[in-house]
Amino acid sequence: MARPGPLRALLALFVVLCAMLLAARCRAAEPGRPARLRARVLRVLPHDPAAYTQGLLWHRGELYESTGQYGSSRLRRVALETGEVLRERRLADSVFGEGLARVGDRLIQLSWQSRRGWVWDLETFEELGQVTYDSEGWGLCHDGSRLWMSDGSDRLVSRDPGTFAALGELAVTFEGRPVPQLNELECAEGWIYANVYGTDQIVRIDPVTGAVTALIDASGLLAAEERESADVLNGIAYDPDRELFYLTGKLWPRLFEVVFE
Repeated sequence: MARPGPLRALLALFVVLCAMLLAARCRAAEPGRPARLRARVLRVLPHDPAAYTQGLLWHRGELYESTGQYGSSRLRRVALETGEVLRERRLADSVFGEGLARVGDRLIQLSWQSRRGWVWDLETFEELGQVTYDSEGWGLCHDGSRLWMSDGSDRLVSRDPGTFAALGELAVTFEGRPVPQLNELECAEGWIYANVYGTDQIVRIDPVTGAVTALIDASGLLAAEERESADVLNGIAYDPDRELFYLTGKLWPRLFEVVFE
């Protein structure tokens, strides 16, 4: 049998590749099967390499950031384009700052093991009150009606944004298996996005079922030499006007404007 010519061979290869791509898309579209996404970088912006980022959010063109470490924990408002700190509130040296969420004109900032958090005025950073809880504090986000809080386990607690009272608990699973080490949270697009501590993975969680609907690979953002002095990925903020995300990490020198695709 004669071998096909170069053009026919290329055409056959093209047909095979198209079939494989179609099959992959069909598998990804199967009900209950999590999508596999990557973080595509649109822009690279400066970030304070001394900031041990624990919570991150976007509001009206600026970033609000909670940083950790005993003696170095801060609440900050940061210029998006330059990384300049526009306003800062220092926490007591005995406090390890954690997650951060905005509820209207208030910010709620958690601590790691102090079992309390602070309510700040969005504009002035004046303390308006405190909240308490009976677990470690890790991540926090507000979906417009409820707060969601992580404690490093595979479960999220929903809380009343006014009283901080616990309303319920959500077990997070990936293809039926628990997902531990849920850390920084961002409520966006009807989902809960969570950093998985110690990894370059972000999970997109259904707030009704707890099922992970997408696994997002955010590896490779920093250059190899930058990774040597940086810690783990941690920090997700969403800009609803432009429908994109900002990612950074603990002691990262850069902030990344990305889309998930």
